[in-house]
Amino acid sequence: MDNPYESDKLLSEYLLFHYGAADEILPAGAPAGMREALDFAVRTPGHLGAGRVERALDLGCAVGRSSYEMSRAAAEVIGIDFSHAFVRAAAALGEGPLRYRRLDEGHRQTPLEARLPAGIDPGRVSFEQGDAMALRGDLGDFDRVHAANLLCRLAEPQRLLDRLPALVRAGGELVLATPCTWLGEFTRPDNWPEGATLDWLKDALQPAFEFDHATDEPFLIRETARKFQWTLSQVSRWHRR
Repeated sequence: MDNPYESDKLLSEYLLFHYGAADEILPAGAPAGMREALDFAVRTPGHLGAGRVERALDLGCAVGRSSYEMSRAAAEVIGIDFSHAFVRAAAALGEGPLRYRRLDEGHRQTPLEARLPAGIDPGRVSFEQGDAMALRGDLGDFDRVHAANLLCRLAEPQRLLDRLPALVRAGGELVLATPCTWLGEFTRPDNWPEGATLDWLKDALQPAFEFDHATDEPFLIRETARKFQWTLSQVSRWHRR
């Protein structure tokens, strides 16, 4: 299967999703629910605890906003994504603004610039292409691990769950976000959870992790000026025993 996340279309959508201002994303008169769904890549790492740490890992980092946000409280952040295009864009943003084109309709496009927010030190963040089901063996361990909207896009998500205890240091934190949109084109049905996704995560993780809490976070992806994806992602927080 070709990776759809290598396309220029999705790269532009995700740059807008991660870095776009409200007036670049929302239509005039947008309802409050759309506005509340902005800044998802800022809100999910916000479920990690306060205080500074040494190392953090962002799995499925896409174009990097959550990785950069995690660097506000971590001396080193590694962002990993399966998409070469996303990783190149994330790294390029550490060097300066990145131009892209927002699709409005048909052939109509609007030129925009993605840029890092104030207060980010890009020298703390590095990006690499990688497979969350087969991460390189020398990654080491981390005080914080964040993986947003990744699990239900993996062919064999259990392989990542099996690796997580080795990635999170004792006393460290794990935040998982998933919209639970299990689709056959990404994950064969025999690799889906039998019941609720959160129950499956508890069964898989609780030998090594203590469950803290779960909540819902909405997110909004603009496809065109008149078409938007509004979705609820289930965010759960865990502590490594």
